[in-house]
Amino acid sequence: MQRFRLRLRKFVRRFVRHEGAATVVEFALLALPFFALIFGILELGFIFLVSTTLENAITISGRRIRTGELQGSADSTAGAFKNSICANMTWLSSTCASNLNVDVRTYTSFNNITPPDPVVNGVLNTALPFTPGGPSDIVVVRAYYTWTIVTPLLNATLVNLGSNRSLISATVAFRNEPYTP
Repeated sequence: MQRFRLRLRKFVRRFVRHEGAATVVEFALLALPFFALIFGILELGFIFLVSTTLENAITISGRRIRTGELQGSADSTAGAFKNSICANMTWLSSTCASNLNVDVRTYTSFNNITPPDPVVNGVLNTALPFTPGGPSDIVVVRAYYTWTIVTPLLNATLVNLGSNRSLISATVAFRNEPYTP
């Protein structure tokens, strides 16, 4: 027993004095949180990039409704408007058609704008209306892009659709110009 204690003390002293082991232990303790933080920051950056891209795309495409260009064209459908938005989301164009939903509604006054929540019980309502209105109508264009969250710690805070998916939305409201139909 005495011999075992002596060997144990010797081993502990050598381990404590050996700085390489301390570095390995410190790295192992700090690496996982560090990389989780880095991946979280990168993913949040992507989410903000998608959000900004979506806002710019609906602003540009919404102008087609505001000026009456869309209503006067041969293809004035929700699909054509959605394609117009996707054309302005160049770096997301490959997944845009399957992840984008568009809601276009007209209102009688700006005070009456109360659009309903498109997510009910964690499910996105994909049967959204498309009524671009006529001259001088008040129009609200809302676009919803489904984004898959990869970083585990962000799931708890950003997921609102289930299955690690989050809904990124952008809205623009305007009064149509008094164009000639």
